[in-house]
Amino acid sequence: MRTDTILRVDAMNVLIENFGEVDAERFISIVKSDNFDYTKWQRNLWKDKTIDEIYNMAKEFEEKKNRN
Repeated sequence: MRTDTILRVDAMNVLIENFGEVDAERFISIVKSDNFDYTKWQRNLWKDKTIDEIYNMAKEFEEKKNRN
């Protein structure tokens, strides 16, 4: 398991890589200032997907990550 510090750094790198520095910082600000409930959000994130669809999405993501 990663330490909290490593997890924060890795997550920020993912945000920056995908959104750029400015939008990554904006996202962090939004989440911090909002009454964002991650648990409720997570419950609804994949509600329209089957287990197989989620598995295939994760597999494709991992394959793409390994190519880069």
